[in-house]
Amino acid sequence: MGKTLEEGIAAFNRGDYKAAFGILGPLAEEGSAEAQNRLGQMYYGGHGVQQDYAAAIRCYRKAAEQGHPDAQNNIGLMFYSGIVVEQDFAEAIRWYRMAAEQGSAYAQNNLGHMYKNGQEVPQDYEEAVRWYRKAADQGVAFAQFSLGGMYYNGLGVPQDYAEAEKWYRKASEQGFGNAQAVLGVMYSSGKGVPKDDVLAYMWFQLAAARLPAKGQVTRDKAIANRDLVASRMTPDQVAEAERLAKEWTSTKGTAEKM
Repeated sequence: MGKTLEEGIAAFNRGDYKAAFGILGPLAEEGSAEAQNRLGQMYYGGHGVQQDYAAAIRCYRKAAEQGHPDAQNNIGLMFYSGIVVEQDFAEAIRWYRMAAEQGSAYAQNNLGHMYKNGQEVPQDYEEAVRWYRKAADQGVAFAQFSLGGMYYNGLGVPQDYAEAEKWYRKASEQGFGNAQAVLGVMYSSGKGVPKDDVLAYMWFQLAAARLPAKGQVTRDKAIANRDLVASRMTPDQVAEAERLAKEWTSTKGTAEKM
């Protein structure tokens, strides 16, 4: 008896890609859209197979043509990035929208970015907020962070630091380093929350543990902000902040969710 789709997905999720490929490959050939999308992910990431972007998009297309929203979003990402295909923001939006209208949270987040940045669509902050909110309500940390930024800066919504803090916190609790860095700034300045150097230090410390060395929001910036806050704290306060950061890590874990 052949293996089931559920067994293939379970192998994929536990990182046993060799087993996953053996199960999902035949199912994809039989026309399973979920198996085709998972196979595309394996080719895209080189998981259990040699990385092959052309094979990835072929698999994604087969699934997308059956209406699979994750595959549609994945094709949108490839057009957005110009991987295998010529970069085409209009085509990326077309695929994102198909997926987003089916409820794909990641596609909704991606569509929000397109509207926020005015990429191939007129810049529309209100429309960006609408799509970010749909994704954020489904728990996508990046969308929660982005929605927080819209409230923080008053883009498409009235400026509201308390609402910004709410969304930044949701992303931070999932381990999203950028949001943790901004929460540190809010606590150190008293914007949207009571000023609290202990909590500011804690969030900067957590952000520094996961932010990259290069990029818009960097580890060095979080460390510099943490040290600036520490310069006005007592040793006991620093020790308490360190304790809170370790406690948070032990209870929330270290895996960042997008």
